Amino acid sequence: MKIEHYRKADALHVKLKGELDESCSDYVRAALDGLIDSDGIKRLVIDMSELVFMDSTGIGVLIGRYKRLKPRGIPIFLLDPTNAVDRVLGLSGIYEIMPKAV
Repeated sequence: MKIEHYRKADALHVKLKGELDESCSDYVRAALDGLIDSDGIKRLVIDMSELVFMDSTGIGVLIGRYKRLKPRGIPIFLLDPTNAVDRVLGLSGIYEIMPKAV
């Protein structure tokens, strides 16, 4: 799993590359928490265009970040998920709390 990030105005953009499953969930969780704790962000955009696999552990990672950001009023948007990841996200119902970015 590789994670790239950059800030654009008040948005934090994070790109996940590879597979998000139990083997790397602790790493992804810690990396995202370190990034979202930076001051001044008003939204988080997670680019999933190079995420080739995600299981329920990955859903848990996303939900955990949602719970951290919701009290601060910071929304999360999911950008360009691959077909396989989109299926998992759709079945989980996560798009109701983290919409797809356009």
